[in-house]
Amino acid sequence: MKNFKITITFVLLLIFGFGNAQKIGVVDTNEILNKLPQYKEAEARLNAQIDTWQSELQNMQAEYERKKAAFESEKVLLIGDQLKLREKEVVDLDKNIKTTTSLRFGANGEITKLRTNLVLPFQDQIWGAIKTMSEKNGLGIVLDKSNNISVIFLQGKYDYTEKVLAILLKGDKKEKTTSKSKK
Repeated sequence: MKNFKITITFVLLLIFGFGNAQKIGVVDTNEILNKLPQYKEAEARLNAQIDTWQSELQNMQAEYERKKAAFESEKVLLIGDQLKLREKEVVDLDKNIKTTTSLRFGANGEITKLRTNLVLPFQDQIWGAIKTMSEKNGLGIVLDKSNNISVIFLQGKYDYTEKVLAILLKGDKKEKTTSKSKK
């Protein structure tokens, strides 16, 4: 009798649980970002800045190598203050290269900050579009498969990436039309 009550309770919980189950949807925010033209433009500007900084760093490195080689070859001829001055110049240039590399390319460097600032407004737009789409489709949970969520299998009907992208692009077209009509 006790097992029967437990079984009935379990079956009732399952029935009510499935009846009140939340719909789940999945989106891929990286795919959405890569399909947004504004994001591509901003990323291209960021990559151009990174290329500029890399070339500056390569020039500094070449200058360091040149001065270090000259110092090593003239080291024997230099005396006293001249030796210390030239050695200090080479050491300072090396420190400058390391500092610049750390400030621009380090974990908390300018590139990381610029990339974060680049993505943040687009993430806010995507979040708003996901919220709109989830309310339209009655979704209780939306997962982002680009953020290390292991999705082993996903039926196409649960992937809402294209719907979110459509909302974003439609909003972008409205903004362009509005800005054109204001001119």
